[in-house]
Amino acid sequence: MTSPAAEELTRAQATSFSNRTRKDKLTPPQRRKSQVKPKADPSAVKTKARPPRRPKAARADSKTARALALLKRPQGAGIKELIKITGWQPHSVRGFISGIVVKKLGLRVTSTKGASGERRYAIRP
Repeated sequence: MTSPAAEELTRAQATSFSNRTRKDKLTPPQRRKSQVKPKADPSAVKTKARPPRRPKAARADSKTARALALLKRPQGAGIKELIKITGWQPHSVRGFISGIVVKKLGLRVTSTKGASGERRYAIRP
């Protein structure tokens, strides 16, 4: 049996414990540190200037080299011709022209639509 004084003591401890915040309940090693890092001063951040990348030349026997040879002709090349020599799908050929030829290689490509309705692409200086 417990004495009435001991019961009072345990009740007092229980109420004081429940009134504490979570931070008070945890001992210092259990407290979580803030996950947010302080922002760095933009003037203190140093960035390295990188030289522009130069694209590598395509191998002579690659699909890229064959497609570029067709595009460099005076009459250029149509989608069907490029599909035939590369084996790519039409959307891949158009992606090659815009992504590789124009953006990475930095070449100017003109697009014309002939009387037959077929679009032709050519690399112009």
